[in-house]
Amino acid sequence: MTSTQPYRIFDVTLARFADVSPHLRRLTFTGPEVADMTTMAPDQRIKIFFPRDGIAPDVPKDGDWYKSWKALPVADRVPMRTYTIRHLRAEQCEVDIDFVLHGETGPASRWATRAQPGDRVQMSAPNRLSRSPIDGFEWKPPAGVRHILLMADETALPALAGILEELSARPNLPRVEAFVEVPSNEDRIALADWGGLTLHWLAREDADLRPGDLMIDAVRRARLPQGAAAADLVLEDIDIDANVPWERAQPIDGGDFYAWIAGESEAVMAIRRFLIKERGLDRRTLNLMGYWRFGKVYE
Repeated sequence: MTSTQPYRIFDVTLARFADVSPHLRRLTFTGPEVADMTTMAPDQRIKIFFPRDGIAPDVPKDGDWYKSWKALPVADRVPMRTYTIRHLRAEQCEVDIDFVLHGETGPASRWATRAQPGDRVQMSAPNRLSRSPIDGFEWKPPAGVRHILLMADETALPALAGILEELSARPNLPRVEAFVEVPSNEDRIALADWGGLTLHWLAREDADLRPGDLMIDAVRRARLPQGAAAADLVLEDIDIDANVPWERAQPIDGGDFYAWIAGESEAVMAIRRFLIKERGLDRRTLNLMGYWRFGKVYE
């Protein structure tokens, strides 16, 4: 029986790949099950399961796959990482996922660097046949919003690219300021553009820079609405080594401002402090998402 759960396990095969930039590789996956895959937003998250010791993943398709996976000893689990659907062509049974390449330092980058057409992985992705609401995305700007701030590093660049494409197709184009931090100047890619978009590329050409340093500096240059001073506000602490920092916006009807910020967790936390404490912005307008942690693996 076909699963009707919001997320289900899909068996997919690598069809082809192409380098989008020196550090970004687009992998196109295929398989008959992809016809039942769906996506709800440009930042739609999925999980990808990679081979372990050269053996393709075999995550159970019935029951609670995460509970079963988590119950295994760490050494016996197939590697799993979170990615964003870049393009979905369900009618052609194809889905594109953009991978950040950072050498042999992790199972996902290592696999994406070596993978060849015909190699198999599994995905936990939204199910078109679901009878329940599907989540796994945060891009939910309020209707009529006129001022949007976007900030991303290379791990969130695929989602940001999709967001710009969606915005560019709107009949009433908002004013958008976007900051994108990438490893090098050669990692700048073509993005949707219009008169109301101001795009800032931030390249970490200095070897002494940590991921996120340029985003932290850049937010102070962003065009932001006038907020109330909130220096005395106490922000709750988040142990970003143990927990993924993740704060969802609560769009305000008629709200003029909305922010979507994703990247390295320590950088996102610094931006959080600046926007809320120093600029006094309404937390309900801010999406703040730690996509990854420097020196740490989130499951």
